[in-house]
Amino acid sequence: MLAYLDRVDQAWFGALRAAARDAGDEPRDQLVGMFDALVSACRRDGYHGCAFINTAAESSAGGPVHARTVEHKTVVRAWVTELARKAGAADPEMLARQLTLLIDGGLASGVLDGDPAIAEAARQSARTLVTAALD
Repeated sequence: MLAYLDRVDQAWFGALRAAARDAGDEPRDQLVGMFDALVSACRRDGYHGCAFINTAAESSAGGPVHARTVEHKTVVRAWVTELARKAGAADPEMLARQLTLLIDGGLASGVLDGDPAIAEAARQSARTLVTAALD
């Protein structure tokens, strides 16, 4: 299971970073652009949500799978925090928490609702949060 999560981590975190880079050079744009990875994931055939959330829900708290999930989520949040810092957010940690909650919620809702429009709603919400935090 841990090897599987390592592969998912590389693919998903890679997709987030690629989507951010594709949004341009401005960290502000990258904070919203990373949501394009969510939009793509939710439209993929066979999409079953976030592998980390799914496996953590079925594993023991404090066990190796849970620990790997916490590690993944911490690394992603740290990366988003750094983008928020570069963008000039007054509270980059809070903005990162808000945005990563949107990502996780979008991943979960995308599979529960089966509606790719959820991911676009998360992207629009991210734009609102980023605008409010940086203006």
